[in-house]
Amino acid sequence: MSTLYVVATPIGNLGDITGRAIDILNSVSLIAAEDTRVTRKLLNHIGSKARTLSYNENSPPSRLRQMLDHLDTADLALVTDAGTPGVSDPGAELVSAAAAAGHDISPIAGPSSATAALSISGFDTRRFMFLGFLPRKASARRDELAQHLTAPVANIILESPHRLIATLKAINDIAPDRQIAVCRELTKLHEEVFRGTPEEAIQHFKEPRGEFVIVVAPAPARDEAPDEGEIAASAARAIADGLSGRSAVEHVMAETGAARSIAYPAVLKAQEPE
Repeated sequence: MSTLYVVATPIGNLGDITGRAIDILNSVSLIAAEDTRVTRKLLNHIGSKARTLSYNENSPPSRLRQMLDHLDTADLALVTDAGTPGVSDPGAELVSAAAAAGHDISPIAGPSSATAALSISGFDTRRFMFLGFLPRKASARRDELAQHLTAPVANIILESPHRLIATLKAINDIAPDRQIAVCRELTKLHEEVFRGTPEEAIQHFKEPRGEFVIVVAPAPARDEAPDEGEIAASAARAIADGLSGRSAVEHVMAETGAARSIAYPAVLKAQEPE
């Protein structure tokens, strides 16, 4: 059976492409690309003459069938515009279908904005959670952050310039004292890494430009359980800030480290009329 090569490509600096990736992209006859125009620039850089065919979230079902038909007779390479296919980028469906059809799947490891940002964050990275792009709806975004920022692991978030401030404000609402690293345009000419609190980042990025990766430091370990007064005060603040239901409970959990079974009744009590 032929092989589907899942090829990581540079996230900015073309010099980051690996020798193995160059060999594969020069050896296959067809490359499935998120955007063929972007991929052609890379192929011109390495001298590859391979044919490209667009394959992304907007491709019709027939395109997947076309990729699988090609794999029946020859190897195929899968790339995205930048980074590793299938990691917040198109590719998972093709990988799953190719594996189900009995083809070999081979990862050609390389650049990843998530691990690049994590490596320079300066935080404890022994355990981490990759959140990718957060939900567009503000309430859903806040709920997801409240759920994950309670954990003693670093959290990695991808963000676009026009949504950066909204995400930083949501982080600030839940964990205002938490340290974050905001990485902009990694490996590119205007690479920048800002370290500080969410509020400090909001003040720094007045006019966000480029692509961002946010790394949030792990929640601090608590030496002892929060007392009832601390939990009650957190619940009261959540209600005063307009939170309710699950959002308020998640806020209390993130702020105090209390278990859900303790945070929930505290929120119910805070909602009671005086």
